[in-house]
Parts: sequence; C-alpha cells; structure tokens
Amino acid sequence: MSELLRDTTFGAIIRWITKRRCLQYREEQPSFEYLDLFINDYSAGTSTPPDVVTGTLSDDRSDERHRQAIEQPSTDSFSHLSEGNNLDDEALSKITSRSQMSRNVRSQHSTIHPRKLETGIILVDWYSTDDADNPQNWSSKKKVFVVLQIYLYTLAVYIGSAIITPSQPFIEAKFGVEPEVASLGLSLYVLGYGIGPLVFSPLSEIPLIGRNPPYIVTFGIFVAISAGTATVNNFPALIVLRFLQGFFGSPCLATGGASLGDIYNLVKLPYALTGWAAFATAGPAIGPILSGFSVPATNWHWSLWEILWLASPVFIFMFFFLPETSTPNILLRRARRLRRVTRNSHLQSQSEIEQAKLTVNEVVVQNLWRPFQINLFDPSVLFTSLYIGLMYGIFYSFFEVFPFVYSTGLPGRASPTDGYGMNAGEVGLIFLSISVGVSIAIVFYVAYLRFVFEREIKTQGLGEPERRLVCGLPASFLVPIGLFVFGWTGNSSPKIPWIVPTIGITIFVVGIFTVFQVIFIYIAISYPVYSASLFAANDFVRSSIGCGAIHFSRPLFINLGVGKGVSLLAGLSCGGVIGIFVLYFYGATLRRKSRFAAT
Repeated sequence: MSELLRDTTFGAIIRWITKRRCLQYREEQPSFEYLDLFINDYSAGTSTPPDVVTGTLSDDRSDERHRQAIEQPSTDSFSHLSEGNNLDDEALSKITSRSQMSRNVRSQHSTIHPRKLETGIILVDWYSTDDADNPQNWSSKKKVFVVLQIYLYTLAVYIGSAIITPSQPFIEAKFGVEPEVASLGLSLYVLGYGIGPLVFSPLSEIPLIGRNPPYIVTFGIFVAISAGTATVNNFPALIVLRFLQGFFGSPCLATGGASLGDIYNLVKLPYALTGWAAFATAGPAIGPILSGFSVPATNWHWSLWEILWLASPVFIFMFFFLPETSTPNILLRRARRLRRVTRNSHLQSQSEIEQAKLTVNEVVVQNLWRPFQINLFDPSVLFTSLYIGLMYGIFYSFFEVFPFVYSTGLPGRASPTDGYGMNAGEVGLIFLSISVGVSIAIVFYVAYLRFVFEREIKTQGLGEPERRLVCGLPASFLVPIGLFVFGWTGNSSPKIPWIVPTIGITIFVVGIFTVFQVIFIYIAISYPVYSASLFAANDFVRSSIGCGAIHFSRPLFINLGVGKGVSLLAGLSCGGVIGIFVLYFYGATLRRKSRFAAT
C-alpha cells in the first residue's frame, strides 16, 4: 500500500510534511543497493561493468553480499525476431512501441546499465527490465485499480454535460429565455471540455509536471465550481459557470488516454481504451436518466447538485489513491532523489535534459499550433477529425430531437407527427439505448481484438496502420442505417411502436463506437510523436461541432421535420463511409507523402 500511496497527491503531501521520512523510495532507504556508476566517475565503454554497492555509499568491493552481476549491459532488452517465429503472450506483454512489434522480448530479469554521455551526464533509467516503479511493470490488480479511477473520472465529467437537459424547460420558465438560449447550459459545457485539453494536455507532457497535478488541481476546481453552479440563481452566471465546469473537467478527456498508454503496452492498450471510451460515451446518456425523474419532483437545481454529489467522492478517491503514471516525470524525480542521496550532480534523466532545452516558443508551436497544422495539411487527419466531429454532432443532436419524437412532438405539427407522450423521466430512460449499443459494440470489438488483432500481431507483426481500420469498415454502414431507421420510424409515431426508432439509435451507437475505436488507434499508430496533441485537437474539433449541433439541430428538425432532418444527417454520414474506405485503401500512400506520419 505504501508503494501506491507515495506517488499520489496525498503521498506527496505526507512526504513533504515529514521531510521524506515517511513513504520513502528505494533510493532513500539504507538497505538499497546503488550501481557504482551513480557514485564513481565511471565512463561508458570501460571493460569492467559497474559494481553494485550499498545505499550507505560504501565502496567496499570485498563485500560480496552487495555485489551483483550485470546480466545485460545493454538497455535494449529486445532481440530481433526471425521471420516465421511467433510472439508468445509474455512477449506481447512487453511491447510498448510500434518499433518493437517486429522484435521478441527476453523474459528473464535484466539489469539496465546506465549510460554516461560525452558531456559527463549519467542517464538515470529504470534499474532493470522489471523495475516495479515502471507503470508498465505494475501488477494487474494495481493497473485495474488505477484505470478504474480514470474511468470514473471520465464518467463524472461526461455525465455532467447532459444531466442538465431535464432542467432546461424549468430554466426557460424561471429566467424567461427561449429554448435555443437555455440550451447554452449544455453547449457551452461541451465547448469548455473541447478547449480545455488544448491547455492541459501540453502541461501533462512536461516532465516536471506529469499527469497528476493537472488532474487533481483542475478536478478540484471542477468540484468547487459545481457547488457554485448548483446554487446560482442568475442565468448569465449559470452559463459562465457551466462553461468553466466543462473547461476544468476536460483533462481526463484527452490526457486520460495518455495515462492508459503509460500503463498498458501497445497490444493491450486497445482494451483499456475501449473501456475508457465506453464510460465516455455512456456518460452523456446516463445524465438524463439520473435527473429525468428527480428534477420534475424537486427543482431545476437538482440536476446540478447531482454533479457535485457524483464528482466529489471521485475527486477524494483520486486525491488519495491515484499514482503518477508519466514515465518522464517518474524518472525525473528519481534522478533528483539520487542526486540528493549520492551528492552526484551529474545524474540526470533524459526528460530533464530535454526539458532544459524547452522554450515557451516550442511549447506553443509543438502543442498548440502543430496539431492544427497537421489537421490542416494532412488529409488523413483532417478526414478523421471531421468524420468524428460529424458523428459527435449527430450524437448531441439527440438531446434536442428525443423530446420531439418521444415526448411533445414537433411544435405546430399535426397529430400524425406527435410524440409518444412520455414524461422527462421516461425520455431519459430512452437514453439507455445508447448504453445498450455501447455494450453490444464492446462485445464484438473485444472479440475482434482478442481473436483477430492479437493473432495477427503474434504471427505477422503490427503491419500497416490501415489494418486497424478493418473492423470499422462494416461498422461505418451502421451509422446511416441506424439514423434512417430512427428518423423515418420516429417520424411516424404513434403508428409505429417506440421501440423501433429506439433500435435505430442502438444500431447507430454500435457503428459510431466501433469507428471511434479504430480511428483513435489508427491515429496513435500512424502519428506516434504527435498523438497526444492530435487527440487534444481532435477533441476540440468534435466538441466544437457538438456544441454547434446542439443549436442548429432544433431549428433543423422544426423546419424539416424529424424524418428529413435526420435523413440529412444520415446522408452526410454516408460521406464518412466513403472516406473511411478511401483511407483504408490509400492511407499508406497519403502517409508516405506526409511529413508528420510514421512510415
């Protein structure tokens, strides 16, 4: 438990209060053995490998109890895999980058020999290939424990978006605003969590900061703002606070995927990302369910109180139990500890060296301008951003069209297009169809990963990134199919039972969830250097389109009707079907012409 706590925010505070006497790291314990290189002026290339001495800094080489043979002098623990050999499960568990997919992994423990640069700097690295401080080497239970916190964090933020929708009619009556204006409570929240990652994701990539500070600080602010939002009685203040809620809740939406990548290797990462995406997709659907019955029975503030009640326990749990996962940050802090204990100022991590060269201009260019530059000049990335943005916009248009189909019907329309007459709580339950669609998609996608994806890697290696799009090709057809079913059966209510358009929604969700997964994996593999920033830019694009969709969808459906309005969106999604097939067949050619992609 102490190993888990010391890397958490709570653990950092305890260490500061006790002046590092509690929750000590291995380097700070007298019994720890140090590599001789950390203490003496050993130069790389010396024929005699460095000895291991005790943490008391004794140089008594006659004490054989403190000597350890260096099993492997190279930091590369991978040997080339000859053609035709298969990767076993243990080898797969060690793969952390695309370049390692064509290599096999040595299963035995291997001490990692630190390197000394020409400048005299000694690089601080992991002590061995199975170093317990490396998140990739954590136990399965610890990984699941940490990942569950990221999932709950993501769920709490996403639930906070649409949970306000049952309050919207009461906000309109309370403040005398039009429905289009009242919907700002949802749209600006969505816009806020689209803008936030552009600021917070780059911060989490700075080695000195790491993942945890942006998580804990911003989520703490999110909880505090939620308390203010739940008590405000002024419409402009409500709208501003809702935007700030989304803004400060946003780090989990882009950086959450990076945290999962810190913990899981490239083969197992798709499983973790699938669960993360499931919580993100189900969150907006669960929101109206939670508040659909409670708001009419109490008042419009109730939905906003529910955000606070949900987010506060998650924040407290993360404060005490979420450890740092960023490898550059972990090694940077290890180097600091070793310098303090050994009094050797030449000990530095690679991340410290790179950070020392980092300028404000580079931060702005690499983390703010570069993602948009790639989106503008790389057609593959531009297509994925627009396609996902379109599906995201359609998804958020449901919060406007569902009342027309299932509750009140379209304003000013004759009885053939009246809704099913459901109340707010019952309409909220319709959003369960989204959770059902996500569950179905997960079953098929995980089966694909287990029985196709992993088997291909074991026998053929990773291959071209376009192979990861295979699962999305048939799934892309489900998007327009589901929309057409929903639009034209819901338009005929109450002649057709309510379950029929609901099935259309489920089909649509199965399609978009699967397409989201394959596109995100495709981006991560094709653009590994810029993937974190690209995810932030992608989040901004899709959130901006989602924000706009909340406002254009209501007049769209009122003017065209549900059937024609949804058909228009379905027609646009057909363009995405063509696009993903073009990307599959010609993506390799486009990547070869791109100066950003990894070929």
